Order: sequence, then C-alpha cells, then structure tokens
Amino acid sequence: MVLFLAGTSDARDLAVRLNRARISLLATVVTESAAKSLREEGIPVRVGRLTAEEMAGLIRVQGCNRVVDASHPFAEEASKNAMEAARICGIPYIRFERPAWIYGNHPGICIVSSYEEAAEEAARRKGVIMLTTGSKTLATFTKRLLPDPEIRLVARMLPRKDNMEKCAELGIEQKNIIAMQGPFGKELNIALYRHYGVTTVITKESGKAGSVDEKVEAALDVGIGVILIARPQLDYGTSFSSAEEVVAALSKGGE
Repeated sequence: MVLFLAGTSDARDLAVRLNRARISLLATVVTESAAKSLREEGIPVRVGRLTAEEMAGLIRVQGCNRVVDASHPFAEEASKNAMEAARICGIPYIRFERPAWIYGNHPGICIVSSYEEAAEEAARRKGVIMLTTGSKTLATFTKRLLPDPEIRLVARMLPRKDNMEKCAELGIEQKNIIAMQGPFGKELNIALYRHYGVTTVITKESGKAGSVDEKVEAALDVGIGVILIARPQLDYGTSFSSAEEVVAALSKGGE
C-alpha cells in the first residue's frame, strides 16, 4: 500500500489514476472537501495534518511500503514530514510535483524568496495590492501592509468560514475580500484587477495547474506589476513531474 499525500487538483487526478491501475493507496488530505472528491472515486482518505511521527505511525499501522508526496509545491512542512516518516520507516519516498511555470525575465515580475520579502516589496510599492497566496500566511501581509494609509490590501481566497473569520481577526474589511474558488480564467482575472484598481498582484509560483500563469499573464497584459514568490527549494531525492512516471515507478516496485 502507498501512503499518498494529496494537496492539489493534479494530485487528485494522480490518485484516481493509481487507484484505477489497482495500486492500493491511503490518501491524506487537509480539508474535508478534498477528502470528499477522493472518496467519490472509492479512495480511502484520512483528513488532518500529520507530524512526521504521526505519519510514521500511520505507515506502520496500514502496512504502507512507499510514500508518494503529491502535496502542494508550497507545503514545505508536509513534504519534510513525509520524507522524515519514510526515513523512520525505511521505505521509499517519491515526490510528485507539477512542473514549474517558465516565466522568463520579464521586467514586470519581481521574484522573491519568501512571504516576508514579498510583503516588504509590496510596502515599498504602495497602491492597491491584491493578495492571492491563501490564508495561511495572511498575517505576514496584514501586519506589514494594513497600517499603511497609502495601501489598500485586497485578499482573494477560498470561500471557507475559517478564512473569513481569519480575515475579520486580522482586520481585513469585507469590501476587500474576494471569496471565490478557482480556477480563474484570464478574462476574470483582468475583470477583478480592473474592478479593484489593482496596481500590484502577489502570487506564488505554484505551476500552470495552479493557474499562476493566468494570474500573471492577465496582470502583465494590463500593466500591473507582479510579486512572485518562488517555490521552496527542497532536496526531494526521487522526484517526478508526470503521472506516467509515478505510475511506472510504483508498478515496477510492486504492491
């Protein structure tokens, strides 16, 4: 059995493909909505974050002989825990990560290495900042940007109750919250930018499947600057960017 960390839409597609290839797996996800879409395909799921020790315990109880980490490119802690759990249990670890988006050396894109650096760059620019990096690091941006009267911070995130509560706690007004679930096409991105008068977009380099290209291309097309947070740099060891490679590797290793 494979312990499968699912964190993206393409991870779900891979899990479905493995299941149909009769490769047994137990998926772990963070949210109940993600679990629902996997259960509909007959895939067993565990919901909730896991430490490395908890993950190792799950591997032992379930008799897993491999770990496939298909978590989000920015789920750095989850990947570290998965690698450590595989090491503790002495089983192979395989990383599946969507290909990076090739953005080139465009003058409208400022590449930074952290959320803190992105917040500082936004503070330097002023204006209307649209944040599309989710709620997990929202406090990093509200702490730095909300006190500045020359900045309007607009946060776009999933329409979940906990996200709305977090926005309220951190002081983001309702008029500055866009609660929508993607994917967002280029035209919709442009419409939102124009509606709010956005001057800078902050996003993560999540890859084409994460719609980062539509966000960035839409912004550049209408003359809006982009602050792009680069992916964490981890040494994953065995890593693949296509479902075919993962299926082949697991089939070769047997059940």
